[in-house]
Amino acid sequence: MISIGIIGTGIVGERIIKQLEQEHHVDIKIVFDPQTERLTQISETYGIPMAKSVEEVLHSDINWVYIATPPAFHEEIAERAASAGINILCEKPLAHNVEAGKAMVKTVQNNRVQTAMHFPLMYKPAIREMAKRIKEGDIGKIVRIELQTFFPDWPRLWQQNPWIGSRSQGGFVREVFPHYFQLMHRLFGALSFTSHHITYPEQADKCETGLIAHGLTEAKIPFLLTGISNIGQKELLQFKVYGEQGVLTLENWTTLYKSMYGEDRQLIEEFEEVPSLFEEMNNQSTLLVNFEEGLIVQRYIDHLLME
Repeated sequence: MISIGIIGTGIVGERIIKQLEQEHHVDIKIVFDPQTERLTQISETYGIPMAKSVEEVLHSDINWVYIATPPAFHEEIAERAASAGINILCEKPLAHNVEAGKAMVKTVQNNRVQTAMHFPLMYKPAIREMAKRIKEGDIGKIVRIELQTFFPDWPRLWQQNPWIGSRSQGGFVREVFPHYFQLMHRLFGALSFTSHHITYPEQADKCETGLIAHGLTEAKIPFLLTGISNIGQKELLQFKVYGEQGVLTLENWTTLYKSMYGEDRQLIEEFEEVPSLFEEMNNQSTLLVNFEEGLIVQRYIDHLLME
């Protein structure tokens, strides 16, 4: 049984609370956020006891803590949680930079606590189906991988907060790309970048507005990454894997299509059930994305954010 404390009650933190309400083997013991008004609202809405500090969360009767704060606070909270012997579920990205991520990995290893990253794609039936088809050769030999992301607004209209659009902690490279980096790493191994170009606005404190990057997987499969914000079209995320016999397209996170030569793409709708993130945590599954894997993703992020 997982007894969890939650630190951070923003949009993502609230989403996790709603998800946990559907999990039968998880008990939310306590929640904390420095924004008292928001904390009170969440506590009253979901009937979760409030803490007055991070320390109160870490000294409560929990065996897991979920860090749902902005990235700059992940390192400090993870160090305190690990020192208290508490397992850690962390929101992505792992940290605000590689150095902080390395410190987090070191502290959890030294304290021998279990870790997991909140990469929900890993626990989606469509993703498992896509991975299965690639592994079994359903579309033949893989010849190219592409990720294309288009955002009419950044920050997105539902995600307005002080840090999500900042150069130091926010941007779509930190917020969206990690999901796909982690998926690509699992499917194709280590990624190496051969070139990239990132565009920043004139305001020194604002996050990127555009990215184009090329690279190769371990097996020398070429990949292309593109991202652009503040454009005149509907938000669209497409992750495409091109094979000699077909193409698999993951669109807007969970919709999966297969294309064959000379045919319109077909929607794939039948999937096997997969365990949830929290079932995997409860079972201490080896499929969990740990901090070490989160650090690999962090290295990709930091590389791309360099001008």
